[in-house]
Amino acid sequence: MRALPAVTGRDEFDVLVVRTDYDDDQAWQDVTAALMEPWGDRQHEAHVHFIDDPAWAGATVEEALNAVCTDEDLAVFFLADRTTMQAESHALLAVTMLAREECVDDEDYEQLTQFGREFRTVPAGVHDVHANLSIGNLGFEEYAAWAHDDPEGVYRSF
Repeated sequence: MRALPAVTGRDEFDVLVVRTDYDDDQAWQDVTAALMEPWGDRQHEAHVHFIDDPAWAGATVEEALNAVCTDEDLAVFFLADRTTMQAESHALLAVTMLAREECVDDEDYEQLTQFGREFRTVPAGVHDVHANLSIGNLGFEEYAAWAHDDPEGVYRSF
């Protein structure tokens, strides 16, 4: 497994979005524009920390997890991978930071990751996933279940 550059300069409240596909710059511009749109019922300002460094090209979920795991304020991060760039919805891959060691036991961990450690979300859903996980209002497993129930496996936001 390769070592990726350290993530620095992220404000604790910023969404972390990592670009891992570099084949379509226009798609990336579309993704970043969508992520910077005001969000929620009160049209909150978007705060996103983008990692746009070709050193991350082709990074796997595990490699990215290893690179961001030292950020104690991070409950979830998002990958803009090949699927993101090619899909019309530009659904990003949401990845939980939850580790087995943080759970009471194996049963607790299995319940919290019943639908996996990752799911896809449209750009409009990124902010409410990040915000609700950051404050503990909803759990990753709830969003993963909603994505699981979607015909395309994508969380579509409230």
